[in-house]
Amino acid sequence: MDIEREVKRKIRTPYDFEFLAGVIWERLHENLSPTTLKRLWGYIDGADTTRRTTLCLLAQFLGFADWEAYEASLTTRTDIESAAFEGEGIHIDDLQKGDRVEVTWLPNRRCVFRYEGEAHFLVLESENAKIHVGDTFDTACFLVGKPMYLDKLQRDEEPSTKEGVSYVAGSKNGLNSVRKL
Repeated sequence: MDIEREVKRKIRTPYDFEFLAGVIWERLHENLSPTTLKRLWGYIDGADTTRRTTLCLLAQFLGFADWEAYEASLTTRTDIESAAFEGEGIHIDDLQKGDRVEVTWLPNRRCVFRYEGEAHFLVLESENAKIHVGDTFDTACFLVGKPMYLDKLQRDEEPSTKEGVSYVAGSKNGLNSVRKL
């Protein structure tokens, strides 16, 4: 995330949100509460009600005039065209059959998957997501800050093609958290 790159720090703990609020105050002399920042990062619920003024402040923190200017810059960036999949998270090599993985992403999505072996997963829990309990899919890894790419997604209650469909979750901000239960 650009803000984390700007402050050269991952924003994951309550102290990190306090730190970021302080850095924003020092640079812009504008107050963004740690609670507001927690909502934006998906640390707590409520990102779906983010005000434009908050987004503009974050864009200004990054050196842009406003949120729209920041969004426009994303279409011309070359630094995000290709990247290795690396970072904090879980790879299927770290799992054994029956292990459960919990993932969250914005604005308030949460799912729990059970590893079935051979890169195949079953959805056990789903909150506020388009993925349903009983769905199955294949994937190789779940990484914080990266989108979750699912292949061969099949809906339990709907007969579908043998191949299933491909699906991406967290396409803009990636996953907020990944943990083995």
